[in-house]
Amino acid sequence: MDLLERFLHYTTYDTQSDASSKTYPSTEKQWVLLKDLHQELVNLGVQATIDSYGYVIGRIPSNLDKEVPSLALIAHVDTSPNASGKNVQARVIKNYDGKEIVLNQEKSLVMDPKQFPQLKNHIGDDLVVTDGTTLLGADDKLGVAQIMTIVEYLQQNPNVPHGDIVIVFTPDEEVGTGTEYIDVKQINADFGFTLDGSKAGEIAYENFNAATVTIDFHGHSIHPGSAKNKLINSLDLAYEFYHALPKHLKPELTENYEGFNHLVSLNGHVESSKMVIIIRNHDRSLFQKQKDDFLNISQFMNQKYGYNVCDIKIVDSYFNMSEILVHHQDKMNIAKEAIIEEGLTPIIEPIRGGTDGARLSFMGLPCPNLGTGGYNFHGPYEYASVKEMYQTISIVKSIIHKFTQLSK
Repeated sequence: MDLLERFLHYTTYDTQSDASSKTYPSTEKQWVLLKDLHQELVNLGVQATIDSYGYVIGRIPSNLDKEVPSLALIAHVDTSPNASGKNVQARVIKNYDGKEIVLNQEKSLVMDPKQFPQLKNHIGDDLVVTDGTTLLGADDKLGVAQIMTIVEYLQQNPNVPHGDIVIVFTPDEEVGTGTEYIDVKQINADFGFTLDGSKAGEIAYENFNAATVTIDFHGHSIHPGSAKNKLINSLDLAYEFYHALPKHLKPELTENYEGFNHLVSLNGHVESSKMVIIIRNHDRSLFQKQKDDFLNISQFMNQKYGYNVCDIKIVDSYFNMSEILVHHQDKMNIAKEAIIEEGLTPIIEPIRGGTDGARLSFMGLPCPNLGTGGYNFHGPYEYASVKEMYQTISIVKSIIHKFTQLSK
């Protein structure tokens, strides 16, 4: 199956994950694509398994007469909870002219190059877009399609030299639990790449350190008619806590390597309320400073009111994979060389987020991230460049070839 055809097919699967779910995968519908991918690998002659958590792992044995580092190719099947992934109506715009793209006439939804200036870089290219009612799912079904296309290529061309290639498809990356139950020993690879980035030629080996803060506020509910000097409103406590945090660390005020504290949710009533904030920073020491801010504010407020007005829980999510990948420059250089040979300039930028690769790197599988050709993820303005999706295929094929020249 052709790459574009395969990608369009995968977008028809609704695989939206759910952060509030208590199951794993978080949604039953992810199983449909995971099981179909497992069967597709088997049909292509690949030794593949799918376990009780939904992890699909396939292995293409080396055809070399020497040992070289084994390589894992990884992508996630789920799409963001932030926008619907049901009944995706993807369409291809041929030879894009650089003008506005009407996604949905009825909703007056237009993708304007003034708002999305990177569109100007795709003039003359074919673009895959949505109908404005859903996301597209390029994050990360484009990575899934690229990996499956490479698998098919290797299986149909057994004379192409390669070391051990391991294929990994995961659920629930978008809700931060994509590697929660994965067995790195079962993957059994020396190095990996997640295909889960944006522009072709992008290679990311830095990401945020991340934590989630959950704060429960405890008020004293008294009838407002007799509340003087008695009522303590938990919503006011939450407001006080939030505004004690550094003002410059809101995500809308940050970029590049700057960290942030992002208020995700606030729910409650007078007696009790709950606030969830995510902490992000590339620098481990600044990351710790942000966590300390939360603890210090909590301690101050509890002392101020004379009882535990707030209970705080801070859970680390993942760390900056650069701490691990700095020791694997030879393989990073291979990716850069492959990108240059494709006629592109390597784009090396920090990820203002996280990937499965971040957790895998700390679990023993060093795993930077490669761009796939998708843009504007997680919403109706999401699109993919057909030219770039094929460029990524060429880059990965080159990486596979270059790995055959390494010594284990």
